[in-house]
Amino acid sequence: MVVSALKIVAIVLIVAGVAGLVYGKFTYTKATHEMKLGPMDLSVKEKQTVNVPLWAGIAAIAAGIVLLVVPKRT
Repeated sequence: MVVSALKIVAIVLIVAGVAGLVYGKFTYTKATHEMKLGPMDLSVKEKQTVNVPLWAGIAAIAAGIVLLVVPKRT
């Protein structure tokens, strides 16, 4: 069974949309300042939080469903 790239994109959109609705936000760590002082390395890391809007999760799910349901033009 061969899965087309379009179906893979649709499934990824649906999974990302569901994850956005379930979690609502994600956090990552960003290195902002780095300094090398002889043999020592100093760095400052900040945690950043990104909120995923409700409409973005719903839109991703809807787009994924549309890509799965609408037949591909040949």
